[in-house]
Parts: sequence; structure tokens; C-alpha cells
Amino acid sequence: MKRIGVTGHRSIPEEARAHVLEGIRSALRGLEGSLEALSSLAVGADQLFADLALAHGAELTAVIPSGDYEDGFDDEADLARYRKLKARAVREVRLDFPHSTDEAYYAAGTYIADHCDRLLAVWDGLPARGLGGTGDIVTYARTLGRPVTVIWRDGVTRN
Repeated sequence: MKRIGVTGHRSIPEEARAHVLEGIRSALRGLEGSLEALSSLAVGADQLFADLALAHGAELTAVIPSGDYEDGFDDEADLARYRKLKARAVREVRLDFPHSTDEAYYAAGTYIADHCDRLLAVWDGLPARGLGGTGDIVTYARTLGRPVTVIWRDGVTRN
């Protein structure tokens, strides 16, 4: 089974969204055989990836950073989407952090990088804004020698 993980921004500007969706679809189309998709199911890139991976026939593994992870969803619709995706996961990995902290997010990202064969990064190329951000996880995955596919529209930066 091939394992593909995701890291990415929570906020994807509208002018990058179609490009990001096509980039994820294209990366998934390039994979044959059984597939495991690893995602923390956060708003933005994680949820987009999980939706598309499930549509592609992948088995979803939800990597949950902390015991209070759901408290970080500000919008009820985002929380409902998270719960729906989590319910479709065939595996759940719950990390041993009681609270959602930068360290918990970093641990979730490194877990995904450690356990995937390829990492998709929905990333504008800029440094992380806090420990565990997309830039940190891309750097970590590259130090492992993990193949990283960056998906982003040139000339667009996140908000």
C-alpha cells in the first residue's frame, strides 16, 4: 500500500484554490494500487486533500494532534466537516497531547511525514508562522529524504 500524507495552509486564497484542487487531483491520479491518505483533517488543505483522497478510493488515516483538537474549530460548518471526514477514516492515530499547542501540531505533522511515502505540501514557500506550520513540516520531511510535492499557484500568498 502506498502512503501519501498532506501538510498545508488552513487559509487558501480563492485565486489559488482551483490550482490547489487540480494539483492534489493530479498527484492522486499519478498513484496506482491501494492508497493510504494521512491527514490531520484541519480546515483548508488537510480537508481538501482528505475529500479528494477518499473520492480517489484511498483509505483515510486521521492523525489527531490532541485531546481537545475539536475545540480549535471556530466555525460549526468546519467542525461538522471534520467530524464527517473523521467518521470515514479507517484508522485514527490520536497523539498524546491533552491540548492543541504548536508542539502538538508539529508532532502530528512529523508523524505524517514519518509514515508516508510522499508528502503533498499545499504551501506558498514562505516560512512557518509558528512551530508545526507547513514550512516546518516540509523541512522535516526533506531531512528524512521524503519526496515532497509542493502545490501552490505562483504569485499568490496566503492571508
